[in-house]
Amino acid sequence: MADFTYLAVDKSGKEKKGNVSAQTREEAISKLKSDGFMVLSVEKANALTKEINIQIGSGVKPRDLSVFCRQFVSMVNAGVTILDTLDMLSEQTENKVMAKAIRGVHAEIQKGETLSEALAKYPKVFPDIMVSMVAAGEAAGKLDVAFTRMATHFEKSAKMKGIVLKTAMYPIILALVALVVMVIMLVKVIPAYEDMFAEMGGELPGITKAVVATSNFIINNWLMLIVVIIAAIIGIWLFKRTTSGQVFFGTLARKIPIFGKLTIKSAASNYARTLSTLIYSGLPMIEALAITANTMTNYIYKRVIIKAKEEVAKGVPLSEPIIDCGLFPPMVGHMTKIGEETGDLEGMLNRLADYYDEEVEMTTQTVMAALEPMVILVLAGVVGILVTAIMSPMLSMYGQMGEL
Repeated sequence: MADFTYLAVDKSGKEKKGNVSAQTREEAISKLKSDGFMVLSVEKANALTKEINIQIGSGVKPRDLSVFCRQFVSMVNAGVTILDTLDMLSEQTENKVMAKAIRGVHAEIQKGETLSEALAKYPKVFPDIMVSMVAAGEAAGKLDVAFTRMATHFEKSAKMKGIVLKTAMYPIILALVALVVMVIMLVKVIPAYEDMFAEMGGELPGITKAVVATSNFIINNWLMLIVVIIAAIIGIWLFKRTTSGQVFFGTLARKIPIFGKLTIKSAASNYARTLSTLIYSGLPMIEALAITANTMTNYIYKRVIIKAKEEVAKGVPLSEPIIDCGLFPPMVGHMTKIGEETGDLEGMLNRLADYYDEEVEMTTQTVMAALEPMVILVLAGVVGILVTAIMSPMLSMYGQMGEL
């Protein structure tokens, strides 16, 4: 499969430039014509003309999906056809991965596929929950309602992920700053004083000896240390991809001080919001739980939802495995049970999601308030130890000079 750069004219008479993947130039031209373009030129892409797309994972964030859903609803409600809506969205979407997928959806619909079927062909961009909601909206003739609900869902997901990421990034950045300061002092500052320490003679304080030894070790073995650090990072990454690793890190995330409560409440919010949205779409409970499990980022909770799905398939009420697992806050199980008993599980889960969204925000503020002084104290402690190691022999020397 090769990439071809094209220049074409769309149905509205606008010139469009872009890239298309195909086995041959003729196939690329055929693809463009099937999408309704009048082809002006098609050339094989080279290093200068090929689209460069650097991404992490699918490259599509919940915020991108939310904006897509909002714009889709606005255009369709304004009387624009679905094909024209997709065409316009593909042009104004900044995310290259999503724009390419939207163009693909446009082409699939032209071939006779429904919107949900077309979206399902791009699972790395449009998640299962969105495909299910759109299919339900098509069946009920309420596509605008389905997209509005999905926009709200993705907005809340983006907000929660942003809050959790912000909380995690703060200590990581400060820890990196502390590490950089420590390395600079050990590699640059301490060696500058080492000759002076040697000329002073006498017995150096224990803290100074330890810091000088550490400095010499880093300077003489820096390459080995880099290799060890890289090997450790790769080892952790590979371990995290195994089932044992996912269980270990999932459990650690729940039990780690300060962050544990945030992990638990985030999982509760995600479970309630996703399941509520899927039940609203009319999806059977078994399928809804399967999709909900796939949205859980913590493997421990993913495994719990999968087990709950298996229990529900046997006729057991959902609330029982949720309560029995002991991993969710008690309110989650109780509210699920009340929703089942009253026949309003979707509404109860929706209110539960709103509650835990607020809880996540409050917990984040608490975590940030606790972390700030702790990290500052650690940073001050590291710098203090190094400064003490430098100043101790100097103060000792000045004291001896004063006695003479």
